[in-house]
Amino acid sequence: MGLLVGLLVIWAVLVVLGIVVKGLFWLIIVGAVLFVATGVIGIVKRGALSARR
Repeated sequence: MGLLVGLLVIWAVLVVLGIVVKGLFWLIIVGAVLFVATGVIGIVKRGALSARR
């Protein structure tokens, strides 16, 4: 759970910086990739937890 929260915090910081600082569009892209990765990790972990029960 800590990994997911950490990734979400990093994602939020990168997106905000990318929006605030002009010319750092690539930070928004990196933030979006981290968001997708966090979602995939969450789905995989949820599936692993469901399989154990």
